[in-house]
Amino acid sequence: MATVRPVLTVYKADDASTKGQVSMPDVFSSPLRSDLVDFVHKLMLKNTRQAYAVSDNAGYQTAAESWGTGRAVARIPRVPGGGTHRAGQGAFGNMCRGGSMFCPTKIWRRWHRKINVTQKRHAVSASLASSAVGPLVMARGHRIEEVPELPLVVDDSLEKMTKTKDVYNLCKRFGLKADLDRVLANRKIRAGKGKSRGRKYKTPRGPLIVYNNDSGIVKAAKNIPGLDVLNVNSPNLLKLAPGGKLGRMCIWTESAIQACEDNFGTFTAASKNKKGYHLNRAVMTNCDLSKIINSEEIQSVLRPAREGMVKVCRQKKNPLKSLDALNKINPGASKRKAAARSANTGEKPGAKRAAKHSKTDAFNSVVINKSKQLAKKKKCSKVAKAWYKQQVDAYKIAPKVEVSDDVSEE
Repeated sequence: MATVRPVLTVYKADDASTKGQVSMPDVFSSPLRSDLVDFVHKLMLKNTRQAYAVSDNAGYQTAAESWGTGRAVARIPRVPGGGTHRAGQGAFGNMCRGGSMFCPTKIWRRWHRKINVTQKRHAVSASLASSAVGPLVMARGHRIEEVPELPLVVDDSLEKMTKTKDVYNLCKRFGLKADLDRVLANRKIRAGKGKSRGRKYKTPRGPLIVYNNDSGIVKAAKNIPGLDVLNVNSPNLLKLAPGGKLGRMCIWTESAIQACEDNFGTFTAASKNKKGYHLNRAVMTNCDLSKIINSEEIQSVLRPAREGMVKVCRQKKNPLKSLDALNKINPGASKRKAAARSANTGEKPGAKRAAKHSKTDAFNSVVINKSKQLAKKKKCSKVAKAWYKQQVDAYKIAPKVEVSDDVSEE
């Protein structure tokens, strides 16, 4: 989001002195959506394309026929006649010299793209807001070291200029001569055939004059290389963000700044000239996320960081190869496998493994230890069960003793 301030300074076009102040429109505070500007810019460029296609009969301008089989040559159609190199050459095929191309281009290709109107308006508002941010303007390459203020607002006498000399002197007066010199210094000859088709030079973009009423400014600024003009009532994204990049240097007239509220509206009211359009709002009013997270308000309600917790990523085992993994997803699978194996072979489950380790001392010691532990466990289990029964019986309610009638009479 661009830097917001309440008013802008209006300068006189004659001597660059201060004339007064004007309120800053809300459109200069809209979010800087570079992704949206780039997307809309690409679609707008596609809508300027001219259809092209190859001729329908290209590659078929000969009476070629195949020689058929039996002559030890390919069956591709061949040019008739003799006495020249062309006679007998393959024709028509896309692999042949002078043949037709594969999948010939047609003029009914989908050249143009529909653009969402609200997206286009959001992109224009973002490009206007970027023109008020000095670092973005300088990042585009504009030389604005001597410009007094951004956005630069000049009184309406700029719109009445009819001489190119007057417009050029105004740019020099407000510190834009370096930017115009940059345009001339970087003018290059275009590579390719375009230089023979009326577009020999590639000229960089310089400042942009945004006006409200044309009283001669359009014709006066026409012959200055790199300097463009734009009507604030019909903004063009191709001029506001050349190449889809934000931050073009703009010179505003006073009436053009005042017309922004009617064209784009405010954050509390819709636009008057664009039906149903509201300015795009930023998702975050403060983009310094690290400052927000580290603030006392956020840190006071967070739990303390957990220490010593290490996430262990264990290797996933294949249950078809690992019995442990198989038993986890299918309990008792190993026992059922052993039972099925013993039913087929007639052996007791685990007999083969026991026979293998029966003669080893280590195996025997393990078996003895296991049997001792099992006996000890059973013994402890009996003692525990008896103690538990004793505790439960102690809390049982004793049955009532019925007193006989004879005893009561005595």
